[in-house]
Amino acid sequence: MRHHLTPLSTHLLALLFAVGTVSVSTAANATSGAELYTSAAHSYGRFEARVQFAGGDGVVSSFFLWKDGSELADVFWNELDLETLWATCELKTNALYGSPEAGHTASSGTDGGWCTGFHTYAFEWTPEYVAWSVDGTELRRETGEQSAAFRDNASAEGMQMHFNVWPGDSTFGGNFSEAILPVHEYINWVQYSSYADGAFTLAWREDFTASTLPDGFLTGSWDSPKGLSTHIPGNVSFLDGYAVLSLTTDAAPGPAGAAPMDPEGGGPVDPPDPGGTGGSDGTGGSIPGTPSGGAPASGSGGAPGSPTDPGTGGAGTPGPGSGGDASLSSGGQASGAGNAPGTGGGSGTIENGAGSGCAVAHSTKRTPWAELALGLVLVSSASWVRRRRGRRHGALAS
Repeated sequence: MRHHLTPLSTHLLALLFAVGTVSVSTAANATSGAELYTSAAHSYGRFEARVQFAGGDGVVSSFFLWKDGSELADVFWNELDLETLWATCELKTNALYGSPEAGHTASSGTDGGWCTGFHTYAFEWTPEYVAWSVDGTELRRETGEQSAAFRDNASAEGMQMHFNVWPGDSTFGGNFSEAILPVHEYINWVQYSSYADGAFTLAWREDFTASTLPDGFLTGSWDSPKGLSTHIPGNVSFLDGYAVLSLTTDAAPGPAGAAPMDPEGGGPVDPPDPGGTGGSDGTGGSIPGTPSGGAPASGSGGAPGSPTDPGTGGAGTPGPGSGGDASLSSGGQASGAGNAPGTGGGSGTIENGAGSGCAVAHSTKRTPWAELALGLVLVSSASWVRRRRGRRHGALAS
């Protein structure tokens, strides 16, 4: 943690435009910010969070990765940022590294609604590259020197995930005024996936379901980079499944009735599952409750599934004849015509007919495959409930 350390050199202080928080003690401020971060550091992997950044002229709001101790004069600085600033809420992607530290910054513009809506932000850090993305779309990828700076200087120690909100000035952030306070940064969930052999594997997830600080997370208590505020634990709150980071006056800390609202809701507990295989003769996927159901197969298949509608299959491949009927739990409506016979997801009786292959449940008995599919639905549903109730930190538990 970056608590009160020995004074830094004048040269290094000039570089404090970075989001990485520095712990040089200053006089009391009239404004209080907030910082939330993971106690553990992680090496290569995907670092993700569902965030609505705080807006306002002069407000800096961020999600970043930080190698502990980077601010020390004899330590190689390693930091990766996704941050918003200025009155226009411009999104910046930064790679900050070196001894002394230097910034390598790019802009992703102001049109994404970064401060007015939730987005899923991610860093991918591997031995070969560093990448930034929003909602699954890659914004920037760095290889070569920038990738090597993190591979060679941070992979052994790893980096922590940090979130903070603080006031900037006319040189970085904008023209801040306390009249706009309070403002808030909202975090729906945070997760980390490890990286090995070219694949990312979910290691842990935090959904902030409790009203207290989760295990594995800490709050900051140091001055912000421009020295215009101090991070205080009282400005990190947990409301209705969200972490709320507030920028306030000293006289009125806390969320002040902030009401976060993400259209995604709590989001899926696990990352998207590729679903089951499509099978033959039009059967859909057999893995319940996944966003995609099964892969398309010849025949009807079923409509794409969702976490709240278990058992739906994948879209069928068009073909002669009709899709046939299937029970609701096995796929519901078939998308498009398909080869007959074909079931939505492995359950329900087949009734050949004409037209588009739209199917409605008419099944009165189950085949052995249907019994298997139903069993998978029940087991997966029970496991989902247990996971959703649990705290998403540490190894995933079924």
